[in-house]
Amino acid sequence: MLGNEAQAATTFSMSNPFSQTATYNGSWYDVREYVGDLMIVQHVGAVTGSITGKIQHASDGSGTGAEDITGAAFTLVNAANNIQKLTIPADSTLGWIRYVGTIVTGPANVAVSASGRKKYV
Repeated sequence: MLGNEAQAATTFSMSNPFSQTATYNGSWYDVREYVGDLMIVQHVGAVTGSITGKIQHASDGSGTGAEDITGAAFTLVNAANNIQKLTIPADSTLGWIRYVGTIVTGPANVAVSASGRKKYV
């Protein structure tokens, strides 16, 4: 039987809540210490127009070699109070991830968080 994964998980904010009228490029986060799946949650509050979020990865905190992670995109949101989640295997990333939100006719009020389990040392 597997142990309780939720108790072993840590959560970090990939963006402070923001209100943006154009594309939002988040900061890079180091996920090299994580194992298993990362769960990423996009919280959209009020939105005028639409937002489509996605996750990118890179080989360092400066965004070297940045590219979209295949299958790591949220569906378009054009209504308020929407929460979506996606999961990606931590070991399938280049080591650093960030959130990118493409906003059409903003503003959009959004927050993004991620949860995962760190390796034991």
